[in-house]
Amino acid sequence: MSTNTPVDGPFPIPVNTTPSGCELDISAFLKRAVFAQLISAADEDPEALVEELREMAALQRSALHQGPDSHARHEYDACMERLVNELADGGAIPVYGVQVGRLAEVLASIAAPRPVPGQRGAA
Repeated sequence: MSTNTPVDGPFPIPVNTTPSGCELDISAFLKRAVFAQLISAADEDPEALVEELREMAALQRSALHQGPDSHARHEYDACMERLVNELADGGAIPVYGVQVGRLAEVLASIAAPRPVPGQRGAA
């Protein structure tokens, strides 16, 4: 597995080649944005955060039991969307300038067809 980091800021995004494609490493975004916001929320009002997460856990359990089109599922999805907007800037990771081109080049090179080694002829 080879690694390339075409996006180096504000959140570095290494791209790891895998046998079937690639993985985008968004751990810097998770650490610096999402978890940092979560930690701040816990510091400001830990009881409220825990209560909100408990309510979401109850909605999740109910949604799993009731099915994908249940009221609980829709309520859980709405709560999750709100959390993503509050804690993760809507889930969007910014990529600027020449980094857009570098990311596109790396992904295009990974997606390009690769020659398959020749098979040995039957004996």
